[in-house]
Amino acid sequence: MSREKKRFGVMAVQFGFITRDQLFEALKTQVEDDLNGGAHRLVGEILQKQGTMTYSQIGEVLTGLGVVSNLHGP
Repeated sequence: MSREKKRFGVMAVQFGFITRDQLFEALKTQVEDDLNGGAHRLVGEILQKQGTMTYSQIGEVLTGLGVVSNLHGP
C-alpha cells in the first residue's frame, strides 16, 4: 500500500503509537457518534481526547501521510 493511500489509524499502529485494539475502539466511537447524530470526529481527534495519542504523535502521523500539519495542541 502506498503512503498516500494509507489511513491515519493504520499508520499510527505502524508507528507504534497505538495498538490495533485502540484503533478499533476509536473507529467504533467514530461510527457510534455518526449514527447517533453527533458531530463527525476524525480518528486522531478521538485518540487524542481519549489520551491515547499526543498532538506530537498525531503530527508525526500526518507528516508520514504527506499532510502538512501545524498542529500544536491547546
